[in-house]
Amino acid sequence: MDAAASNPALVPEQPAAAVSDLVVLGLGYVGLPLAAEAVSAGLKVTGLDVSDRVVDGLNSAVSHVDDLSSEDVDRMLERGFTATTDPACLAAARTIVICVPTPLSPEGGPDLGAVTSAARSIAAHLQPGTLVILESTTYPGTTDEVVRPLLEESGLVAGADFHLAFSPERIDPGNATFGVANTPKVVGGLTEECGEAAAVFYGNFVDTVVRTRGTREAEMAKLLENTYRHVNIALVNEMAIFCQELGVDLWDSIAAAATKPFGFQAFYPGPGVGGHCIPIDPNYLSYKVKTLGYPFRFVELAQEINSRMPSYVIQRAQELLNESGMALSRSKVLLLGVTYKADIADQRESPARPVARKLAAKGATLSYHDPHVESWQVDGVDVPRSTDLDQAIAEADLTILLTDHAEYRPKRLEEYARLLLDTRGVLRRPDPEAGTAAVPAQARRRPRREGIQVL
Repeated sequence: MDAAASNPALVPEQPAAAVSDLVVLGLGYVGLPLAAEAVSAGLKVTGLDVSDRVVDGLNSAVSHVDDLSSEDVDRMLERGFTATTDPACLAAARTIVICVPTPLSPEGGPDLGAVTSAARSIAAHLQPGTLVILESTTYPGTTDEVVRPLLEESGLVAGADFHLAFSPERIDPGNATFGVANTPKVVGGLTEECGEAAAVFYGNFVDTVVRTRGTREAEMAKLLENTYRHVNIALVNEMAIFCQELGVDLWDSIAAAATKPFGFQAFYPGPGVGGHCIPIDPNYLSYKVKTLGYPFRFVELAQEINSRMPSYVIQRAQELLNESGMALSRSKVLLLGVTYKADIADQRESPARPVARKLAAKGATLSYHDPHVESWQVDGVDVPRSTDLDQAIAEADLTILLTDHAEYRPKRLEEYARLLLDTRGVLRRPDPEAGTAAVPAQARRRPRREGIQVL
C-alpha cells in the first residue's frame, strides 16, 4: 500500500483506472533502479524523462544503465511499466519522485536547472493528496526553499494539500551487494505527516526506512556521507605523495592499520576522484556554507588535493620512463580503464580524462583499453582503442592502470608490461589466478620486478 492509499482523504479524485502508484521523473542511474524495485513490489509505475532516446529505448526493452540489463527492463514492461516524455502522466500519480541530475555550474556552484524544471512540470499537473519526493542530491534547504514554492504555484499548499519530502539517493553503480531494496532509505518530510507518508511509500520496497527530523537533515545526511569520503580520500592521496618521498610503503601501512577492529576505516589513494557524487556533492555543501560567510576549508582543501592527483600521476609516469632512459614525449602510453570505477561503463568525472589530457599535452602517443567503453574522446579527439589486451600492454612503452576492472589481473600485468604504473593498487592485492587469494593482508603483495610501480 502506498502513502496516499494509507490515507483515503488524500487520494487524488481521479478515475481508478487512470491512477499510477508512482511516476519517476528522471530515468537515469537513480530513477530507473528505483522504478524497477517499485515495479517488482507490484506498484503501477510510469517513467518520465525528457530524452526521446531513453524513453524509446526503455519501451523497446533496452537498458542504458549499468545496474539493469535489457532483460530486467523487459520484465518491467511485462509488469506494466511504461516510459514517456509526456508530463501529463503526472496528473495521474499518487506519488512522484524526482531523480534528475544536479551537476555543478560552470562557476562551480550548484546547477538546479533540472530540479526547477521538474518542479514546474509537476506544479502544472499537481493534484490534491499527491506525495512529491525529491531524491536529487542538493544543499540543505532546497526542498523547502526552492522546490516547495514552485510546487505551490499550482495553488496547492505543501503539507496541507499535498505531501512533500526529501530522500537522498544512495545508488552505488556496479555494487552487486547493495541495491535499492537493502540499502537503508533516509527520509525527511516537510511536516511530520509528510515524512510518514514518504516512509510508508518507501516501505513498499525498501527493507529499512530511516526518518530524520525534516528535509534539511535528510539533505545534509547525503552531503555528510560524501564529504566524509571526499576528505578521507584526499588524506590518503596526500599521504601517497609524501610517502613516496619518504620511502614509506603506504599500501603496507594501510593494510596494517586496517587490522585495528575499531576506530579506523581504510581508504586508498588513486589517480583522482570521479563519478556522480564525490567530485560534485561536497561542493554543494561548500556553496551553502559560503552563503553564511564562512569558508568550508576541509572541502576546499580536499578538492585541491584530489584535483592535483592527475598531475602527480604524470609526474610518476615521467620518472618511471626517465629511469629507463625514455622521454614521455616520444613514448607510447596505454591507459587501462577510462571509467570512474571498476566494472561499469560510467565515465562521469573520471580522472582518466585529465590524465590523458596532460599526457597528450606532453607529446605522448596515447591508446586505451577498456572492456566497457567502445570509443573514447578527450577534448573532441578520438583516442585509439586497443582490443587485444595482452598485445597492447606488450607494445606500450608505459602502461598506466587507471581503473581496476576485473580483467586487469596482477599476473597478466606483470607478465606483459614493459613499464607499469598501477594507480589503483591492483598489484598489492591477492591474485586468484596466481593462487594467492588466501593471503591475509590484502595490500602486502609486491611487484616482482623493476619497472613496475604502485602509486
